[in-house]
Amino acid sequence: MSRNTASATAPLAPGSTIGILGGGQLGRMTAMAAAQLGYRCHIFAPETDCPAAQVSAAATIAAYEDRDALAAFAAAVDVVTFEFENVPHESVELLSRAVPVRPGWDALRISQDRGVEKDFIAGLGIATTPYARAGSVGELRDVVETLGRPSVLKTTRMGYDGKGQVLIGPDSDLDEAWVQMASGTGILEAFVDLEKELSVIVARGLDGALATYPAVENVHRNHILHTTTAPAAISEALAAEAQGVAERIAQAMDLTGLLAVEMFVTRDGRLLVNEIAPRPHNSGHWTMDACVCGQFEQLVRAVCGLPLGSTVPHSDAVMTNLIGDDVNAWAALAAEPGACLHLYGKAETRPGRKMGHVTRLTPKGKG
Repeated sequence: MSRNTASATAPLAPGSTIGILGGGQLGRMTAMAAAQLGYRCHIFAPETDCPAAQVSAAATIAAYEDRDALAAFAAAVDVVTFEFENVPHESVELLSRAVPVRPGWDALRISQDRGVEKDFIAGLGIATTPYARAGSVGELRDVVETLGRPSVLKTTRMGYDGKGQVLIGPDSDLDEAWVQMASGTGILEAFVDLEKELSVIVARGLDGALATYPAVENVHRNHILHTTTAPAAISEALAAEAQGVAERIAQAMDLTGLLAVEMFVTRDGRLLVNEIAPRPHNSGHWTMDACVCGQFEQLVRAVCGLPLGSTVPHSDAVMTNLIGDDVNAWAALAAEPGACLHLYGKAETRPGRKMGHVTRLTPKGKG
């Protein structure tokens, strides 16, 4: 197949090259899934020896703002996707002039800014956590008066795994909190009396078809995902509602690819959307081992125009992240019956760094 011939409807033939913006573990696992379907991957990332480049056919090591490198990258691939959403929009726009970028700039635009994201979701009539923007310490004081304490101040852009987030407690100094957030704009979110944290991952193909994974329950430690349990221990009605919410958002975004939707279940039974991510997600790692078609293969299918795969699990699962020194237990985990070990090829172990994950499978209904 000739380069840059991906159309709005025709599937990419095996042997085509998928360009991936970002070199982390999500790109790594996407590239491995792509290889199983006969595709090559070309990574674009600023880091040398990144996890994704280790398993890909080619890599461009350059800044995301390097226009010459981006142009050469576009000429070498048939379609572009990304493993994280904090890519400069100018870079995405430049690439999209030469090659299809999926899910595309609009999905990035919505998900890159927490305020835009929440406005978009609320505009669909979907409940979110209560929130208000703040562009200065003075505005922060005003919105704290409205939303109350405790609450959480978050940077509107670039935050993840608790970075750029500050708890506003009863005695918190708002000037200090603003400095600690380290951003010119923030969003304050009210505390929610929650019972569970859920997420749903939905895929949407080039033809608009949807494939939705079951709702799962997430537990965080130090603002980093610790475990995901599939399926979530919730009623069928609530599970269906959560899946429906994810599908509505994906449709409204005109997404081609994957969307992860994180939600809260309040103690009075309401479902509130917290955040979205238009890419593979940590809470979807369990699908690699418990479903016929895992989230990474599903992303490849979507961006290449293939039919979407089955999201029906053949097993129940508990996925546990290996954070920092947790990875040192790799030998014991590799020997554990029923455990599926995935390591990310990162050379340096640091506190709070995701080094791998392990998924433990059990027969459905017996977990």
